[in-house]
Amino acid sequence: MADVLRARLEKLSCDFDLKDNYFAWQAFGRGYGRGETAPLPPYLQAANYDAVKARAGRVTMLHANMTDMLAAAEDASFDRYIFLDAQDWMSDAQLLALWTEVTRTARPGARVLFRTAAEPSLLPGRLPDDLLDRWDYRAEESRDYTRRDRSAIYGGVHLYVLKR
Repeated sequence: MADVLRARLEKLSCDFDLKDNYFAWQAFGRGYGRGETAPLPPYLQAANYDAVKARAGRVTMLHANMTDMLAAAEDASFDRYIFLDAQDWMSDAQLLALWTEVTRTARPGARVLFRTAAEPSLLPGRLPDDLLDRWDYRAEESRDYTRRDRSAIYGGVHLYVLKR
């Protein structure tokens, strides 16, 4: 574990310019810095204030189990899903229930992007082949997203696209 933490700390501090990496500022300084040139997430940047304000009404806040929320949704009703590392901590039964609902509610071409603690995708071997075969794993794009992940917290970033 020490080697993993060392490698991720090295990535956080050495692989990206600190003047642009707001994740590093949070990790090392517990804040974003001060002044107009301080690195900030896009949603906090002054230049994006009007766009965020104009779209704020489109946001719906839910406090719900994702699988339960999807179970209540119509077939083919979503085209984007983003998960952090919650799947890492799910049992196989929970993972199957989630991906069954994701697949049912996904429109053709829908995209699922998620992060994992370990580098490889956790889905092969844990989901039935007939379910996983409905999805196209974008290995090259996933490696690129992992390489560019400035947070350096996760081992892998993975993209799956529902086959048409």
